[in-house]
Amino acid sequence: MHDTAELGTILGIWAHPDDDIFCSAGLMATAVRNGQRVVDVTATRGEGGSMDEERWPSASMGEVRTKELLRSLEILGVMEHRFLYGPVDVDMQAHLDEAGAEQVRAIVQEIDPDSILTFGPDGMTGHQGHKDVSRWVTDAFREVAKPGARLFYATQTPAFVAEVVPQLEQFDIFLPGTPPVTEPGDLGIAFSCDDEALDQKLTSLEAHESQIEGLLEVFGEPGLRRFLRDEAFSEFGREDA
Repeated sequence: MHDTAELGTILGIWAHPDDDIFCSAGLMATAVRNGQRVVDVTATRGEGGSMDEERWPSASMGEVRTKELLRSLEILGVMEHRFLYGPVDVDMQAHLDEAGAEQVRAIVQEIDPDSILTFGPDGMTGHQGHKDVSRWVTDAFREVAKPGARLFYATQTPAFVAEVVPQLEQFDIFLPGTPPVTEPGDLGIAFSCDDEALDQKLTSLEAHESQIEGLLEVFGEPGLRRFLRDEAFSEFGREDA
């Protein structure tokens, strides 16, 4: 799918700066190019995300990652972004402040999206903040999304898991049992970036300098382009548990 028009107004809701970029940057950039409204929401500022305390002290990570995220969204042409007020990224196993739940509900009501993108209950990586955001979004979708709205959970294909996940093991990104895997024929969104969107996605990801160095060392730009091209989502139904 290269045509995002059927998704209408898109609302993405994620836990940390760069979650949105990895999972949906190409789709967002393409939708913006098509004249669709795209709104991006981030629960935290990634305060706990230092990869190198000497270069990126934890005390300054929130400010660093905020600037990186806003720059990356500018590259994609996404002009509407919100941070939630209250949730702080302590570490990948800590729950987020439940104050975020009502804020997510209010944002879904206000934006009135046709399509919502977020993590599934697995959180993609198994990390607690991701799973909290998934729960907030799913609850809000069921309670206040308009009839006909659609909710999509980020997932991966078997081919991605077989080829890429072993190379990512050194980064401890995926906890046991993750990432989620969906067969191509069962995907709600199977999006493949065209070259323009892929260029934007890679450039926007490189804007997250504090997070991306290790991946660039392992994959190089050609390798990153290969595994970043495809973006996959399963679709949630309102009747689902």
